[in-house]
Amino acid sequence: MEWLLSPSSAGIIDFPTYLLGTLFTILFPGPNSLYVLTITAQKGWRSGAWGAIGIFIGDSVLMIGVALGAATLLVSSPTIFNVVRTLGAIYLAYLGIGLVRGGKIRWSITNGSEDSEVAKQGFIIGLHPFIAALALSLTNPKAIFFFVAFFAQFIQRDFAYPIHTFLYLACVLQLMSMTYLTVLICAGQMFLRFFQNRPRWAAVLWIFVGLLLIAFAVRLLL
Repeated sequence: MEWLLSPSSAGIIDFPTYLLGTLFTILFPGPNSLYVLTITAQKGWRSGAWGAIGIFIGDSVLMIGVALGAATLLVSSPTIFNVVRTLGAIYLAYLGIGLVRGGKIRWSITNGSEDSEVAKQGFIIGLHPFIAALALSLTNPKAIFFFVAFFAQFIQRDFAYPIHTFLYLACVLQLMSMTYLTVLICAGQMFLRFFQNRPRWAAVLWIFVGLLLIAFAVRLLL
């Protein structure tokens, strides 16, 4: 068991640097973390937890895809890559527009029918957090190339079982990512009552995050 858990025995080089790089990567704001924080602050920790589970599964699928050669397929077929990238950008823009629209509705409505009205008109509200987060993760083809480029720096070239090394690095990243998302869920839960009592502040949050997601969509196409 100790052999399996030892980074050096798994073919990993400079493991402390990998941990530091992973930490900075996770802490850098992205659409996944923004979505979990926002959905928790608006709908509570259960929705945030479903979102985190969706991201966990989506990222796991991408990492397994890299291990099985999905990155090679995308590199060898620019058409497939462009299709996936375009779908990802469209989905990010879809979520962003839904948040902006929902924020505008929240800003203009101050009576008790606010939530039901937003639910009718805001795109993102109609999506289950698990489905929304899963699609958010899976429609980011650049994440596949990030995993390849980042993990490759810490894998011994002559190691006999590179898949073992890759899975080890992936498990560490997922553990750190889920810890960070748990912190975001706790933070979002703390802000829940604040935003419930201040609908205009909630509207500003929705519009701001929506614009960020639209910006991510534009960057994905560049």
